[in-house]
Amino acid sequence: MEENVTFWERLVIGHPVCSGWKLEAEGSIYHLASVLFVLGCMGGSGYFGLLYVYIFFAISFLCTSIWAWMDVCAADVFSWNFILLVICIVQIIHLAYQLRSVTFDKEFQDVYSAVFKPLGISLTIFRKIISYCNAEVVTLERDHCYAVQGKTPIDKLSLLVSGRIRVTVDGEFLHYIFPLQFLDSPEWDSLKPSEEGIFQVTLTAETKCRYVTWRRKKLYLLFAKHRFLAKLFSLLISSDIADKLYALNDKVFIDSGFRFDIRLPNYYHRAVPDQAPSTVPIIRIQKSP
Repeated sequence: MEENVTFWERLVIGHPVCSGWKLEAEGSIYHLASVLFVLGCMGGSGYFGLLYVYIFFAISFLCTSIWAWMDVCAADVFSWNFILLVICIVQIIHLAYQLRSVTFDKEFQDVYSAVFKPLGISLTIFRKIISYCNAEVVTLERDHCYAVQGKTPIDKLSLLVSGRIRVTVDGEFLHYIFPLQFLDSPEWDSLKPSEEGIFQVTLTAETKCRYVTWRRKKLYLLFAKHRFLAKLFSLLISSDIADKLYALNDKVFIDSGFRFDIRLPNYYHRAVPDQAPSTVPIIRIQKSP
């Protein structure tokens, strides 16, 4: 115990006190290095935040190494700062490579910026969604069908990037699908992972379209590994289905000319068969008991 006390006394108290302080300031390079180090400490998180930190640290250690070599002439000070400079350069190269590896095609970048980035999904997570599920960008020419009623199997999930899709059933128009909307969200939501099905509507391109598509089974495997991605896609698909329901709501009118609103809980509707031939079904509104 006495030896320990003696050691600490020698380390703290026994060290000779500075008898005189150096009056002149250090060179400008030393002060520049200190300022750059402080700026580097203000960096944020994420890839770009770390890149900011290591760039400022590298410049700071470079300035300190120059100061130690030219002004102080201290080999140990120069050596340590040079080692730290090399470490920062290695980190910068690594981060730059990581950022380069998470760049995507324009369509994927547009989808990320408009859909996933506002929800706080990082580029690395989005890369998993793209690469693990073998996502691809597909072009659909005008008047070509994405799905045919009663024939096309439900084996993928697609998000429209550009163009416009017309949805019909038995030749009757239902609604349009616009960019950043899913093409087959109702079909996806109607099936369990173990079930298979076919489209009950026909989806036709009204203009030249491009869409991002994921394989259904691959997505379910990804969801099994990352449950939060399953919740994320469930949220996106539910919101997309709601938008499609409101689009259908715009087509429904009662016979007196008033619009029927599916959002009103105290009303319900039923179709009344028309005696005279008519192409537009008559919708009656009755108050619920």
